[in-house]
Amino acid sequence: MLRLVMGMVGAGHAMAVPGNHENKLVRALRGRNVKVSHGLAETLEQLSAEGEEFTREVELFCDGLVSHLVLDGGRLVVAHAGLKEEYHGRASGRVRSFALYGDTTGETDEYGLPVRYPWANDYRGRAMVVYGHTPTVDPEWVNNTICVDTGCVFGGRLTALRYPERELVSVPAEREWYQPVKPLRPAGEDRRGPGELDLTDVTGRRVVATAHHGRITVREDQAAGALEVMSRFALHPRWLIYLPPTMAPCPTSARPEFLEHPDEAFHAYRGAGVTRVVCEEKHMGSRAVTLVCRDERVARDRFGADPGVTGAVYTRTGRRFFDAERTEQLLARVRAAADRAGLWAELDAAWLLLDGELLPWSAKAEDLLRQQYAAVGAAARSALPAAVAVLRRASDRGLDVADLLARTRSRAANAEAFTRAYRGYHWPTDGLSGVALAPFQVLASDRAGYETQDHGWHLAIADRLAAADPDLLRGTRRLPVDLDDPASTAAAVSWWEELTGTGGEGMVVKPAANLVHGPRGLVQPGLKVRGREYLRLVYGPDYLEPGNLDRLRQRHLGRKRSLALREYALGLESLRRAVAGEPLWRVHEPVFAVLALESEAVDPRL
Repeated sequence: MLRLVMGMVGAGHAMAVPGNHENKLVRALRGRNVKVSHGLAETLEQLSAEGEEFTREVELFCDGLVSHLVLDGGRLVVAHAGLKEEYHGRASGRVRSFALYGDTTGETDEYGLPVRYPWANDYRGRAMVVYGHTPTVDPEWVNNTICVDTGCVFGGRLTALRYPERELVSVPAEREWYQPVKPLRPAGEDRRGPGELDLTDVTGRRVVATAHHGRITVREDQAAGALEVMSRFALHPRWLIYLPPTMAPCPTSARPEFLEHPDEAFHAYRGAGVTRVVCEEKHMGSRAVTLVCRDERVARDRFGADPGVTGAVYTRTGRRFFDAERTEQLLARVRAAADRAGLWAELDAAWLLLDGELLPWSAKAEDLLRQQYAAVGAAARSALPAAVAVLRRASDRGLDVADLLARTRSRAANAEAFTRAYRGYHWPTDGLSGVALAPFQVLASDRAGYETQDHGWHLAIADRLAAADPDLLRGTRRLPVDLDDPASTAAAVSWWEELTGTGGEGMVVKPAANLVHGPRGLVQPGLKVRGREYLRLVYGPDYLEPGNLDRLRQRHLGRKRSLALREYALGLESLRRAVAGEPLWRVHEPVFAVLALESEAVDPRL
């Protein structure tokens, strides 16, 4: 084995790190007083038969190995016993000791072996850490770390990790080469159960490592606010494997009478290196995440569901939309539509997670519509026409009220436009009658996450679902756009004008390829471009008045964009962990972080 490893390293075909046994061997070869145990006697005997020259080569080779390897630009760290983040890329006696022996408590167990502190449970670093030292039956990912020592010498298996695919490959040992002092145990035997949560996972200041946007910090006050919502109002965390991110608007337009315009979104994506986008109709409803299982057995085995429960339909903050009966009625129809569309078989899926919009807006926001929008509209329609009538009579009597009359007439017209805007998003519902679900993305299944599938793929599936149950499910109108073609972008602007001119909220512009990294990192997954009339609901009936519009153009978008990217990356991370079968507390960590970031002080109108 030594000849093989030394030869591969010497030829440049492999890299190696030292372990505690290599360190002990070097000390023994140098005449130090070491305890000859754990196979050292056999190694020394075999080396003596090889001669002094080879023995000296072994000594120099083992002594010259660095404590750990930092690879792939800091994304991968390899150390014999693992390594805490603060030691990555550093050299000292303490770092080398940790890399060789791990983190021990100073105590010994009933087998006389050191009691090891589970450092991986506290690891929150960006780099993946691959290590060995402590043999286990089955490798298990813990906080982006994995132990690949599966006890080959003890008759177990020899395991390798393919990077960056995160795939494990193993072969069985020919036989038991050495009797273990301590029986091998499954990796998770001494840790919490897969469905067990701990308050300390989410309280205080937290740093969540994500695959696509580095480390994301959650402040203590943000975590406290999220804990209040999660514990009082949200679904059981076992269903919350994902929360959707907020979305930033396009850059502010300088065009007269426009605060948002498609050209600004197109310009922003060109600047990020994106040449093809898709414009999707923005449904004026409530963001809805639908987790539907193929049957009750899957729901029970995968999510620990109670009898009769086959999934969940929930809001951006993890709250249920409907009572249990209506939820199951909706899930049954989505499940049947997926079956008729051939989706279960095509994806070989046991469960599906869909992102979409639940319509109408009034189905979830009835009180908001009545108390905020309808009240404003009713008050304005009651007061302003009467004011116009009074001012008209005053003008007829020769009073100089022309300017005031013109302003009041304009305000009355604005109030009528405001009322028309919100009425388009309200219609009566009875149970599921009148309710519509518009899915626009297949987020994940038990087989995979689908963030690398282009939006054309996702929207085609949405069309198939809508065709399978047109009374409940809706497709999404869209238009692909080539940003390098002026005719294509002009057609998209016309499409948006027609969409918003007939009562539509607006559109969302997304990179056609879906998940995109540009020169400056992760690219915004979507930019909303809302219509002139819809924005009356956001900024008030009179927002288009010149003085108001000039003031609103000073809105600051940087914080909103940053928040959208961080929440997007956290959502991708929770999906990655869920699909990989990681424990609930690991999946819940980025989900909780999304909810925590929602308490950040950002203009809610954006």
